[in-house]
Amino acid sequence: MARMTCKCGETLSTVSVPNEIELYVYTDFEMDKINEMDIQDPFDIPDPKREVWRCPTCERIHVFEGNKVVKTYILEKENVN
Repeated sequence: MARMTCKCGETLSTVSVPNEIELYVYTDFEMDKINEMDIQDPFDIPDPKREVWRCPTCERIHVFEGNKVVKTYILEKENVN
């Protein structure tokens, strides 16, 4: 997936590299496997299991499985007293 519209209306795209949309998020298990590998070149680091995108406007986090968004998280506003 390279483009989608966030629920806030912002168009998110990962066509440009680098970009501020796509995050590289690894589980502890994935990082353990990566740390055990004999990696000489950073390009040899495997991609994370899931794609994670962050909207720069509303800061929603979108988690993908394949090309499908399976979870969306939105920040809660703190109560300031």
